[in-house]
Amino acid sequence: MKLVVGLGNPGKQYAMTKHNIGFMVVDAIADSVPHTPWKEEQNADVCSITVDGEKVLLVKPQTFMNASGESVGPLMRYYKISPSDVYCIYDDMDLPVGKLRIRPNGSSGGHNGIKSLISHIGTEEFPRFRVGIGRPLPQWTVIDHVLSPFSDEVQDKVDKGIKDTVKAVLGTLEVGLDKGMNQFNPKRRPHR
Repeated sequence: MKLVVGLGNPGKQYAMTKHNIGFMVVDAIADSVPHTPWKEEQNADVCSITVDGEKVLLVKPQTFMNASGESVGPLMRYYKISPSDVYCIYDDMDLPVGKLRIRPNGSSGGHNGIKSLISHIGTEEFPRFRVGIGRPLPQWTVIDHVLSPFSDEVQDKVDKGIKDTVKAVLGTLEVGLDKGMNQFNPKRRPHR
């Protein structure tokens, strides 16, 4: 069994903000495959899908971003899920809008949602699906940036990024993390 956790903030006022791209991806996964009804569990919205005969829980913590681990830690313990089976989807300012990068583990990189997960899971060893949201405008703070919606000019890139991430998450659930990273991470272009 696996957990696919999208990070974001609950509530209508945050629904379309950059910080909520994890929620957007999880919703798009649920829209693309049959799933059980959403229910409230351990301070998260949870439903389940089946991939290759394995049960996968789709999770949207409702604790607000900076406390995401308070919901994910108890879910993992309740379902006896190991950290390597927790796929976490979240926004990354260091990647261009809509770009995906899959990693098997790593530090929080200053992301408070990931900091919370690391502290409640007790390790950095869980897979990440990082979705690019680009850098703030020169006069903007990080908070202004992550809590504002995407501009119309980049909406196509956002939509494509969400689609690509859905495909990568479902594909990686089927083939495993190593093959998934090979298949779905952006290819490095050889130097000429």
